[in-house]
Amino acid sequence: MQKVQWLVYVIHSIEGLNYVGMTRNIERRLIQHNSGLSKWTRRGSNWKVNYHESFTSSDEARAREKYFKNTAGREWLQRPGLL
Repeated sequence: MQKVQWLVYVIHSIEGLNYVGMTRNIERRLIQHNSGLSKWTRRGSNWKVNYHESFTSSDEARAREKYFKNTAGREWLQRPGLL
């Protein structure tokens, strides 16, 4: 069984902002987003994880994160209402 090492996540703020990122520790990263320690997410508050996917390598996770940040990926996330 392979150990999950990376997560690609989508978070949403109460202001209606969305953010896509990757991390090895989602709990710690969410605290950083909600504490204003992340430059982009400082604009929002009360960030919640809407969606995440697990990967065993950073290369796989980075490719998926990049996909979610382009037009096709945003459209894919909008279909199930994740954004």
